[in-house]
Amino acid sequence: MTHQSPGQISPCIDSRASKALSSSALERVHLDHAASTPVDPRVSESMQRWWRENYANPSSSHAAGVAASEALDEARRRIARATGAQAGLIVFTSGATEANNLAVFGHARARKARGRHVLVGPLDHPSTRVPALQLAEEGFEVEELSLDSSGALDLEDAQARVRPDTVLVTQMFSNNEFGCIFPIRELTRIVRRTAPHAAVHVDAVQALGKIELDVELLGIDSLSISGHKINGPKGAGALIRANNAPIQPLIHGGGQEAGLRGGTQDVPSICGLGHAVKLAEEERDESSARMSELMQSLRAGIIQRELGRIIDPGAPKQDMLPNIISVIIEGPPAEVFLHHLDARGLAASAGSACQASKKSMNPALFALGLKEEEARRVLRLSIGKVTTQEEIQRGIQILEEVRSELANIT
Repeated sequence: MTHQSPGQISPCIDSRASKALSSSALERVHLDHAASTPVDPRVSESMQRWWRENYANPSSSHAAGVAASEALDEARRRIARATGAQAGLIVFTSGATEANNLAVFGHARARKARGRHVLVGPLDHPSTRVPALQLAEEGFEVEELSLDSSGALDLEDAQARVRPDTVLVTQMFSNNEFGCIFPIRELTRIVRRTAPHAAVHVDAVQALGKIELDVELLGIDSLSISGHKINGPKGAGALIRANNAPIQPLIHGGGQEAGLRGGTQDVPSICGLGHAVKLAEEERDESSARMSELMQSLRAGIIQRELGRIIDPGAPKQDMLPNIISVIIEGPPAEVFLHHLDARGLAASAGSACQASKKSMNPALFALGLKEEEARRVLRLSIGKVTTQEEIQRGIQILEEVRSELANIT
C-alpha cells in the first residue's frame, strides 16, 4: 500500500480504520482484494466483547448463554436485511467453501428421489465444482453450462440442458477471476419452467457489498457469502436459504443452526460477519462508485502503457464488478511476473494459480477460449474499499517497471 493512510481518502473508513491500517504493510501496494480484505476496525471492535467479556456457549441456558444466542440472532437479522432473506433460514458456516459444499451436497442428496441431474456454472469456484464431481461418483449426472462466443453465459444452452429430472443448478453471481456478473434471474426462470422442483444455488462471495442481492427477487433457493471478502473475519460465512425446501446437513452434532450445521457457533466471528455485512450494504453505493473510478484509472493505465490485453468476458452484454480486472500480460508466465511484482512491493494474483499442467489449471480460463499459453499469462488485479488513487498509480508504475525488467532478461 501507499504511505498515505486509506482512512484519509476513503469515505467508507473512519478514523479508527486509518489508525489500525497504519503499519509497515502500508508501504506495499495491495491489488489482491478479491483474495482477501483487511478487517474493518469497526468490525474487529464489534467482536472484542465476545472474546473477552462474554465467552459463553450460545446453547447454554444461563444469562451469558442467552446473550450470546441473541448476538447470533442479531447477526442473522443483519444478513437477512442485506439479502432479502428470512433470518431464521440463515445457516452460519466456517466460510463460503463450507456453505457451497452444504448447498451442492445438501440440495442434490435431498432431491435424489426426483432425479439425479446436476448443472454447474462454466466459471464456478472449485468449492462448487469439486463437490459436483463428487456427486458424479455417487451416481448423479453432472453437466456444465456454457458460455457463448462473447464469453457471456449462454442462456439458450442452459434452456436446452435443463431437464425435468434436474435437481440442482449452481451458478456464481459474479466471477472471482474476471468480475463478470451473470444473469441469475433469467437463468432461474429457465430452470423453473422445466424443473420447478430443482434447487438453484448462487455463490455470491464476490458480489456482496458491490451489487444488490435479494434472494426473493432472484428467485433462487440459496446463496453463499464469506466474511473475509467484505472486510470481515476469515473463518466466517453463511448459507442463506430462501425457503424451507429440504437440504441434507453435512456436519451432524448438537442440532445447531436448525440441525443443518452441528457444532458450537463461533460467536465472535459470526458477530463480525454480521457487522461486516451491515457495513458492506450501507456503504455499497458509495464504495462501488469509488472503486469504479479507481478501476477506470487502472484500466486506462494498462491500456495506455500497453501492459497487456484486458479480459472482458461477455462485454458488452454482461455487466462487470467494479473491483476486478484480469490481464493477459506479455512475456513469461504470470507466476514469474508475480514474483518480480512482489519483490517491488505489489501484491496481485495469477489466474493460473501456479498450476503445473493444463489439466489442473483453472478451467475458467479455458471456458473463455484461452489457449494454454495465454492462460498461463493471466494476471488478476483487484481493489477494495481502502484502495487509494496513489496505490493505483504506483501499481501501474510497478507493472511497467517489471515488464521492462523481464523484457530485458528474456
